[in-house]
Amino acid sequence: MQRIFVPEHMDAPDADREELDNALRLIRTVNRRLGGARALIRHLKAWSARWPKDRPITMLDLGTGSADIPVAAVRWARSRGYALRVTGIDNHETTLDLAREHLEREGMTDAVTLVRQDALGLVDHFGVRSFDYTHAGMFLHHLPEIEVLTALRVMERLSRAGLVWNDLIRSRFAYAGIWLLTVGSSEMVRHDARVSVLKGFSRLEVVEYAKRLDLNWCRYRGSPWVGRFTLAGERPGAGPGAWS
Repeated sequence: MQRIFVPEHMDAPDADREELDNALRLIRTVNRRLGGARALIRHLKAWSARWPKDRPITMLDLGTGSADIPVAAVRWARSRGYALRVTGIDNHETTLDLAREHLEREGMTDAVTLVRQDALGLVDHFGVRSFDYTHAGMFLHHLPEIEVLTALRVMERLSRAGLVWNDLIRSRFAYAGIWLLTVGSSEMVRHDARVSVLKGFSRLEVVEYAKRLDLNWCRYRGSPWVGRFTLAGERPGAGPGAWS
């Protein structure tokens, strides 16, 4: 399947708030049941043995949506005795309003900070190596190819220790699954969920992006049965001596 680029209704500045709330609820369900949150936590768990104990670990989450993956990551970190602080980025005002409500319901306003900002301008906003980790969960498929590469470069420049790109596999199997999952849903949910898969990525595309950006310390890991993949890694030498 060739990657196509179709705008999603939820990205429109005037997106209906109720429909957008429904779409974000579906995304939370997908992240919870189909491994979106687990994909990030799996990598954090592998890296956490080298985390310092004398300060919080910081992470930037691009295209945070309702910030459900940061919430899951913070809960996991707390259960292991670590303090994780996440800055969630989104450029959609209504989405951020809904994210704030979600964080209040989850009791996470102290651990997750929301910022309205264009993801491609984050280096100028925060500065190079401002966070320990950067994460993008189901965000980069919203972008055309040239901006996907730019966003990955931004993630690399902002992270001291490592990054996780967490997104959708493009396949007929994944499309059939999301088509069935969204039968009976609102028009926004049906449209956006289905075109999201069509805007997803193949393994060869992801590996080629990493090669073009010299991300040779990142590795691809795909789960075709749930239609998700990660491109993730820690920088060579990342560890206690690299956290200053």
